Amino acid sequence: MELNLRKNCRYAIACPTSMGVRITPDNRMAVHASNHFYMQATSAESNVLNVASSLGNECLVLTKFVKGSPIAQFIKNDLRSRNINFEGVEVDQGGPWGYRHQFNIADSGFGMRAPRVWNDRAGEVGTTLSADEFDFERIFGAEGVAILHISGLIAAMSRSTTEFCLACARAAKEHGTLVSFDLNHRATFWKGREEELHAAFHEIASVADILVGNEEDFQLCLGFTGPEAGGKDLSGKIESFKGMIREVKAKYPNAKVYGTTLRQVISANEHMWGCLLHADDEWCVEEPRNIQVMDRIGGGDGFTGGLLYGLLQGWEPAKCAQFGWATGVLAASSLNDYAQPADEKQVWDIYAGNARVQR
Repeated sequence: MELNLRKNCRYAIACPTSMGVRITPDNRMAVHASNHFYMQATSAESNVLNVASSLGNECLVLTKFVKGSPIAQFIKNDLRSRNINFEGVEVDQGGPWGYRHQFNIADSGFGMRAPRVWNDRAGEVGTTLSADEFDFERIFGAEGVAILHISGLIAAMSRSTTEFCLACARAAKEHGTLVSFDLNHRATFWKGREEELHAAFHEIASVADILVGNEEDFQLCLGFTGPEAGGKDLSGKIESFKGMIREVKAKYPNAKVYGTTLRQVISANEHMWGCLLHADDEWCVEEPRNIQVMDRIGGGDGFTGGLLYGLLQGWEPAKCAQFGWATGVLAASSLNDYAQPADEKQVWDIYAGNARVQR
């Protein structure tokens, strides 16, 4: 593959992110009907890092913390347990109505009762992230980062995080770090900022080496009109996405890898799951297969994490797509919203459909 990965880096993958916590009810109950919850540290970007970090690679999140907060301590402890390093200044809470870490409140759904997610982000400390809080020369220069991963969620969260992500992308390119960009459009983040965010996303996409997103992401974030949508038929979505990427390649020729997931929801517990990857002028298509789902949130991040891990290993595109498909399944088979592989074999067994007991 035509990717020029920087050698001898301390960090395999780094990402800007705003860390928070996610709480989910026990036993797939609905949020409003529950009084027992499971809490985990979370962010879309750190979830992508989790595949590489679980498999022994040193990774880094660039974030921000509330000083003295037990939630901040919980997040730090959780990241350490996941082999993810962190850097970020600590700021005073500023009283009960000051800064805090976001709460993501979600249930997993069951059968025909769909999962529901409620984001509570008022006063989120991560919205104030700024480039002057980090030593980019040390991080990207002296220590080195192979891949910088940016999500459209953090890039669109606030004016401050938009500028921060732009600064991260510029520093990465200056020091030979590859840039991965998952467009991840969220309408609530874009409302009233469309012109500003189109310009920012265009700049990041222009320097990105890896672009991830579905057809709608490319249309809404980067302004493509695209071919007719494929509707609910997944074969139609495959052909529609291929047509979209031909347009994207013409406008953003710096990117060498383009990827997306394919999902058809049969029930909250059962999905058809596939993925597409375009690299080296070839299409790698993992046709959708039936999978069982414990909690769907994080499946896309699991795919991206597996894809980036494969690229770090220097694998051929088809092998990267297969691994990403399987790490997406792994994330969906966990109550956590990230994939946490025990080893590569576990991932390849998932891909092969081998669920026999391992003794």
